[in-house]
Amino acid sequence: MTLISCKNAAFAYEAKTVVQGLNFEVGSGNYLCIVGENGSGKSTLMKGILGLIKPKEGEISFGGGLEQQQIGYLPQQNSAQKNFPASVYEVVLSGQLNSRGILPFYSAKDKQAALENIEKLGIMPIKNKSFRELSGGQQQRALLARALCATKKALLLDEPAAGLDPLVTAELYAVIKELSANSGITIIMISHDIRAATEYASHILHLKNKQLFFGKTDDYLQSPAGKMFADSALGGQ
Repeated sequence: MTLISCKNAAFAYEAKTVVQGLNFEVGSGNYLCIVGENGSGKSTLMKGILGLIKPKEGEISFGGGLEQQQIGYLPQQNSAQKNFPASVYEVVLSGQLNSRGILPFYSAKDKQAALENIEKLGIMPIKNKSFRELSGGQQQRALLARALCATKKALLLDEPAAGLDPLVTAELYAVIKELSANSGITIIMISHDIRAATEYASHILHLKNKQLFFGKTDDYLQSPAGKMFADSALGGQ
């Protein structure tokens, strides 16, 4: 079942086309990694999927009962996020805001969903701790739980392991893989970690201001784009 479809799409920033020639589909339960060099259009595409910018050309559409505002999103962390003055539980619960509409209070169902996602991410023992007192890995788990509260179908993750040490990075990637495998949630993740992308993802989208490759990970590793990018990156690790 196709959840997100991009057809002949192009996206621009400040009137300049950043990425074009986009033709791909993301199915229910897929784990898609978007790879490419800095400035290749990865974050611009993600903003397009979220509806933060409109396509300059072509279209992006949604199926399988997924609505654009029901996509969970984990952006790159910034200093303001790291110093957010709230408890882990409050941060995770705030992920329910999109579903509240005009209702001013969280329902019992909202609160239960927050607790379930806290448990799912393995952070129940710290649910009452201040978010800004957590380690980087704990903060990312809390923010991932928050993103899960916003969706039952699709998560967009923008460099979720940036700035984390290798052990914590491996643990976070394992958690994301488990969510994909056991929860049936579609994952779309921007990553510069080509080793993790090719190890965990079911599909790869390679951008260089245009679409160089879209398809299954095994096929990517045998493609010209994969050999040019993945082989050199893995060889340097």
